[in-house]
Amino acid sequence: LQLNHSGRYSCGGWVDSELSPWAQSAPVTVTVHGIPLSGVSLSVQPRRGQVALGDSLVLSCAVATRKGPPSFSWHREGSGAPLGTGPHLELHHAGDNDSGQYRCRVSDGDSVAESDTLNVTVL
Repeated sequence: LQLNHSGRYSCGGWVDSELSPWAQSAPVTVTVHGIPLSGVSLSVQPRRGQVALGDSLVLSCAVATRKGPPSFSWHREGSGAPLGTGPHLELHHAGDNDSGQYRCRVSDGDSVAESDTLNVTVL
């Protein structure tokens, strides 16, 4: 079912009648509502979002409910441009400038939702 399936529908058919062999129902209006994105969550490896200087860290974003294929973008507080566009963000050779609050933004073409922030600390 797609949003563009909204409209007025009726049905018709041949009936066994000499007066009117074709009969048509009264039209009904069907409205398809989009399912808003929900349940955007983050997970991280290693757990707790703590990584030693020079090690790697992987953030993962998941969506519980969506209508269409999701598109992802990753953001760190204070950083303007998105850091990545897939369901995972890998920080290779973590440096001091990688510490901060991360969040994932997801769009399914009709709506946008964001995860809570996750604190990443480079030790």
